Amino acid sequence: MHTEKLSEIIAHFIGLFDTATEEAKMRNAYAEGSRPTEDSALPHDEEAAAQKFASDLELKDYDPSAPYRSLAYDINFAHPRFLGHAFEESIAKLNELAHRDLTGLHFTPQITVPGEDPLLPIYAGPGSMIAHVSQINILYDDDFLNLSDQQVDPRDTSFVTMKLIEYEEKAEALSPLQEIHRTDNAEALTKIADSMHDYIRSMPEASDQTPDGQPQPTFVSDGDADSPTYLYKSAGDDLSSPSYIVNGVATTTAPVLDDMMPDRGIAKPPADLEDSKSDTPQEEHGGPGNTLDIAAGANVLANIVQITDTSVISSVTAVMGNYHQIDAITQSYIYSDHDDFGGVFNKSQSAATVANNIASFQRSVYDDGGSQHSASTDDGHDPTFPTAWRVSVVNGDVSFVNWIEQYHFINDNDTMTITATGTDATVLTGGNSAVNFASMFGIGMQYDLVIVGGNVLDMNVISQISVLYDNDWARGQDGAPGATIQGGNNLIWNLAEIHNVGANDRFQAMPDYMAATQKAIEERDPSMPEGLAHDANFAGYAGLNVLYITGNLYDVNVIKQVSILGDSDDVTHVISSIAQNNQNATIHVDTGSNAVVNIAQIMDYDTIGHTTYLNGQLYSDAILIQSGLVEHDTTQPQQAPLANEAIAFLGNDSDQHASGSDDVTINGGHDYAWHLTHPDVMQGVTA
Repeated sequence: MHTEKLSEIIAHFIGLFDTATEEAKMRNAYAEGSRPTEDSALPHDEEAAAQKFASDLELKDYDPSAPYRSLAYDINFAHPRFLGHAFEESIAKLNELAHRDLTGLHFTPQITVPGEDPLLPIYAGPGSMIAHVSQINILYDDDFLNLSDQQVDPRDTSFVTMKLIEYEEKAEALSPLQEIHRTDNAEALTKIADSMHDYIRSMPEASDQTPDGQPQPTFVSDGDADSPTYLYKSAGDDLSSPSYIVNGVATTTAPVLDDMMPDRGIAKPPADLEDSKSDTPQEEHGGPGNTLDIAAGANVLANIVQITDTSVISSVTAVMGNYHQIDAITQSYIYSDHDDFGGVFNKSQSAATVANNIASFQRSVYDDGGSQHSASTDDGHDPTFPTAWRVSVVNGDVSFVNWIEQYHFINDNDTMTITATGTDATVLTGGNSAVNFASMFGIGMQYDLVIVGGNVLDMNVISQISVLYDNDWARGQDGAPGATIQGGNNLIWNLAEIHNVGANDRFQAMPDYMAATQKAIEERDPSMPEGLAHDANFAGYAGLNVLYITGNLYDVNVIKQVSILGDSDDVTHVISSIAQNNQNATIHVDTGSNAVVNIAQIMDYDTIGHTTYLNGQLYSDAILIQSGLVEHDTTQPQQAPLANEAIAFLGNDSDQHASGSDDVTINGGHDYAWHLTHPDVMQGVTA
């Protein structure tokens, strides 16, 4: 095969010359009336034969393919800023380029026509970007398990759904941000911001301050260690702090999710799926066992959102109107974990349900690595200021909206009648996993100066609700072998973080030359205003990249997460009809170990500089509401009602139904449920 491919290559690149020579030789020979002799050959190439060819390259087989492997793109998700780290590296490189002398490349010279005044070239600016994401998971997994030979009636689990709806309404009442709805209309966004501003300013917490000038939160708790019911509220101009608020208490360190996740037992997936697949038969010695392991809970619900908002960022921003910034987080959980275990069941010494609301408001200043120049130089020379500018204009409003909503509604209410089986058995009726994941990494444009002719709305909102109903019942028949049951060990986790990049004291009064700059752009005057060219923020720049937005700028990030889980299990333990199965039986039942998780992070790059000029008013609003409610519901499970057809068939059709009454009786004929039929399928034939 290798030789054939080499021959093919030689035929294409060398054999063509031999063919042309043979044709010429044969043409001359036939013209003289004779044919070529056997010993005739081409002239010997002495020069080629004298050279010795040698190569240390390895001759490999011919391969027509062109393999290509792209470079690895690795993102360290363990970093607290997630995707922000990669973005900051890119910005640092752009800043380095911005201080080079690129006038000849990016700032083209003006070409004027004799007799006409030169005009400032105008380029198109970035357009609006609006993203609406809705992720919904709905699952009903009500299982019926009967390991005995007894007839068991089904259980009515509709009360669980009603309780979940009731609890969700209570949680919404404590989370005012759940009332806002998706919109991409500028007027609607402004209305939402105004409503939030009025709500925050009407809170008593917005006016109360500590002696050091910090917002004074309120904390109300009505429960004890076994019932941590509480309500925490804090509001003010800015809630940025290096600490975390965990269930209304400030702390410098926050708990870690991996350390708090419950052990899912047999529902836990293998660490490596490939290693778990094996065709090798497994051998066991010592005879069959007599164990039964049941996992009716171990459900995991997770909503995960991460937004890195860069939209339009600049070293200097000039706002001709008002600047309104809003940071808001509301977190609420409500659960009921009231178990009723009796009979032969031994309650496992497991942890109780753990519920955490964790919130953080962070603010940092962008670190450019010292690439920005200052007005003074170390060598004593005069600083360099820009002499050219490139202007992009957007007529009207510009909107950057990321609106993400995630919902889980999971019902996993199992009804089980169990007994010893005389062998090793595992039963998994729970173990459901529902995950919503969304990541928005908006790489926008970088400018040296952004001028906004109208107002700026910078709004970051996170709303989280978690609901869990995990009331379980377990009873055992007298004489049944002992069993161990675990009904708690649940986890509720609401984690929210808003991180703003840009100092909160960067706002300064609008200088006069900014208005002159706006006028020059509108009149397309190619001359850069003198004051702008000598602004200390632009020392060291060869030219300026300017964006002018004639209208308003909307930078909005909204995350709404709702996770609802119903895991109400009913277990009945009966004696096995085979006596030997009841001996030395080991039975373990897990009806808890659920995890309801909401994680949201917004990293908003407001600016990479230290100056924002403002001509109007500055409105800064921040709010944090955390609430936790523990219910001790005592609703008892009921037997499932008969179907309408069965009720109609078994009911007595009295004459009152035909006397004008509104009640209607539907007679379904001779319909039977399967469990009422005779087990002998041949009975009708042999009778």
